[in-house]
Amino acid sequence: MQKSRRDILKLLGGAAAPLVLPGVAAAQSYPDRPIRLVVPFPPGGAYDSLGRPWAERIKPLLGSIVVENIGGAGASLGASTVAKARPDGYTILLGGTLPHVNEALLKARPLYDPNKDLDPIMQLAVGSLCVAVHPSVHVKSLDELVAHVKANPGKISYGHVGVGSTNHLVGELFKSVAGVPELAQIPYRGAGPVMTDLVGGQIPMGVVGCTAQSLGLHKSGGLRILAVTSATPLLAAPDLPTVAQAGFPSIANESSYGLLAPAGTPKPIIDKIASASRALLSTPEYQRLMIETGFEATPASDPESFRKVLADAVKFWEPLVTRLGLKID
Repeated sequence: MQKSRRDILKLLGGAAAPLVLPGVAAAQSYPDRPIRLVVPFPPGGAYDSLGRPWAERIKPLLGSIVVENIGGAGASLGASTVAKARPDGYTILLGGTLPHVNEALLKARPLYDPNKDLDPIMQLAVGSLCVAVHPSVHVKSLDELVAHVKANPGKISYGHVGVGSTNHLVGELFKSVAGVPELAQIPYRGAGPVMTDLVGGQIPMGVVGCTAQSLGLHKSGGLRILAVTSATPLLAAPDLPTVAQAGFPSIANESSYGLLAPAGTPKPIIDKIASASRALLSTPEYQRLMIETGFEATPASDPESFRKVLADAVKFWEPLVTRLGLKID
């Protein structure tokens, strides 16, 4: 007797049904519980001010996000926690230029391999730094600042958020390009103390983030921003000169901020996180929020373009780090 198609499928256990790969199946039900976003710095810094609004506003698209700050070891502790987590999309990292460059170039004993142990999801935003002085320093341009440092050898110093930070590297690159090795550097533990001492006049100069706070202080006269490191004028303050416009194009650079997952996370899950983030970043409301907090959203990013951004940052900073012999552990 000839068997019906239904009988044959029953005997085959549904083998003729569409094949669903494990990664695709996981993505179809993902997420079914809260996602853990690790911010590898203490609360209150640039990474935190970017990560928390993203976590709050992505909920309608991706579900609940729990932010966990794991600071320490120049971002290594938090980033390595994610690198060693199960690659299922439920533990992701808010990383970027600073953690990646630190682990790739500045660690004698790295806790993880940033190129092999983490998979980029997408870049969320870029941010810039600015060279700022206390109002009592009577200079209005980088050229005037260089002349002032040379006229006062050993008397001028700049503050930054910590040895090995992008702020520190920008300051040292400026010293090299400007020919002012006598400009001393003063490391602080975070952005807050730097801003406090800069505004209070305890330090004459700082390399600080272009944040709502620093831009507001510039407008109110609490400090004076001489130039910003972005390649193009800031959307939040287009009147401020870039370092290229100020005559120092070789120190132009931006810091990247984005999402990464443990290596081996299924591509459909990475694509799902990236797609939700891209939709959020494309909204005018979120883009305005980013500008107001000192960032510029990057909705066109994808895993491969973010990977290239991070690799380019390592190439940019490697000559300076090698020349300084800089290590932070």
